[in-house]
Amino acid sequence: MNYADIRPIDVANGPGIRVSVFVSGCTHACPECFNPEAWDFEYGNPFTQESVDTVLEALGKSYVKGLSLLGGEPCHPRNQGTVLDLVRRVRERFPEKDIWCYTGYLFEDLAAGKVGEHGRALLEQLDVLVDGPFVIALKNLGLRFRGSSNQRIIEVRPSLERGEPVLWDETSVE
Repeated sequence: MNYADIRPIDVANGPGIRVSVFVSGCTHACPECFNPEAWDFEYGNPFTQESVDTVLEALGKSYVKGLSLLGGEPCHPRNQGTVLDLVRRVRERFPEKDIWCYTGYLFEDLAAGKVGEHGRALLEQLDVLVDGPFVIALKNLGLRFRGSSNQRIIEVRPSLERGEPVLWDETSVE
C-alpha cells in the first residue's frame, strides 16, 4: 500500500487533535473529490515499517485523541490488509485512543463481509466509520466531519451489536 500523507496533527477529520493517514488508491472516483490525486494506488510513498513508527510516535503524544484513516480509500480490498495491521498495532499500544475511518463504502456492506477479504475485520477495529461516497449534489459545508448529507457518522461497536447503524452523537464529544 502507498500513502498520500501522514499528518501528525490534524483537527479537521474527527474530534480533537488527531493523527491522520491518507492512503492511496480509490476506485469510487466521486466527482469533485477533495483528494483526486490519491485515487492512484501508486501515488505517494510506500507504507513501510518506518511509516508505522511515524504514526505510532505521533499517537504517543498525550494531547492526541486518536487516529483518522482517509484516502484514497482505506477500506479498498487492496489496502485492507495493511490498514488492518496498522489499526491492530494502534489498538494494542494505545487502547485509549479512538480510531475513525472515512470510506465510500457503506457500513452494511463492510459488516456483511461484501468488501474484500478483511473488510469486516477492519470494521471491527474501528470506533467510528464515516461511510458513503461524496455526492456533489448533496454537498453541505455546514456538516461536521463529512462533505455530503448522504454520508453517515456511525458508532461501530453498538452498530455491530444491534445489526444496524447507530449514528454518532456529536453532542457527546468532550
